Amino acid sequence: MTPEPTDFVETQYATFCAPPNELVLKSGARLGPITLAYETYGNLNEDKSNAIMVYHTLTSDAHAAGWHKDAKKPGWWDPMIGPGKAFDTDKYFVICSNVIGSCMGSTGPASINPKTNKRYGLSFPVVTIEDMVLTQKLLLDHLGIPRLLCAAGGSMGGLQALEWAVTYPQAVRSVICIAANTRHSAQQIALHEVSRQAIMSDPDWQGGDYYGKSVPARGLAVSRMIGHITYMSEKSMEEKFGRKLISKEKLGYDFTHDFEVENYLKYRSDSFVQRFDANSYLYLSKALDYFDLAEDGKLVDAFAPATASFLIVSFTSDWLYPSYQSKQIVKALKANDIDVSDIEINSSYGHDAFLVEVEGQSNLITHFLNRIRKAAHVGAG
Repeated sequence: MTPEPTDFVETQYATFCAPPNELVLKSGARLGPITLAYETYGNLNEDKSNAIMVYHTLTSDAHAAGWHKDAKKPGWWDPMIGPGKAFDTDKYFVICSNVIGSCMGSTGPASINPKTNKRYGLSFPVVTIEDMVLTQKLLLDHLGIPRLLCAAGGSMGGLQALEWAVTYPQAVRSVICIAANTRHSAQQIALHEVSRQAIMSDPDWQGGDYYGKSVPARGLAVSRMIGHITYMSEKSMEEKFGRKLISKEKLGYDFTHDFEVENYLKYRSDSFVQRFDANSYLYLSKALDYFDLAEDGKLVDAFAPATASFLIVSFTSDWLYPSYQSKQIVKALKANDIDVSDIEINSSYGHDAFLVEVEGQSNLITHFLNRIRKAAHVGAG
């Protein structure tokens, strides 16, 4: 794929909450200044009513679509965002910001603490999904956009979209929540804890103070391997790898890699270590585990403030965020007499389906957004 000149985009940055006006996080800790990296696609219309905010996954970034110069591939959701695509940039102004706690341009543990002139490391305060949404609202205010036409995302992005709906109900007309839930189960927390322990058990982690020293590459690589296993389904792994050997005619009977699936996990983990910060992985996975939209109360009550229309999408083979968790969201929304459409897409790709099943999602999202846009009498950008 060769990008056209109009396909190139640049990451932008906005800084808020310079001391003494620091942001008070859910934990009570204070943080400031805060920088958010973000990108925009399409044009904002005259009355600023066609804005859609797209939220990224655990280890992704603000580069959701288009191309960066000298890049080898486009943004992570490029098949879904652009002219004539599901999030049609001929009609909509799409925003994607990198969450706080990350290492992809926004303030996180690898950032410089202005009070010490050193990297935060573990002195960085624990952040939550609620904190991420709070900073995104600051970004929206910075852009002068009073209300989103839609808040949309998959996986961790879906959690942020749900939080928007109940925290800022008057600031969003619709929500698209894909392959997500309202609270992590014990199994989901357990998987994240194993990943965190892999990082913290690496001697090179050094209590989070490894910057400028040896990166805890082995621990972070194992964490990524665990993640990739949960993102796929048994069927997709069998179809892609099976028991195929790596350029071998027989088993080696040693501890080198024999199987293609082993080689795949090593390749993905090695590339991940080159681009992501281990501490950020700890912070963001913990934010997911802490998230509980109902705060251990009733989910029906949690959705009571919501006024948006919802599209809830799940996938049959997603065992990390199984469909029954999406059905719980739908049930709670309907109990509040909230407009909700839900669909379970038949897919063998597992949790990664929301990044792969483009055609099915595109049809759903296109029709949903057209309905919302017409009902709100929103003009194109």
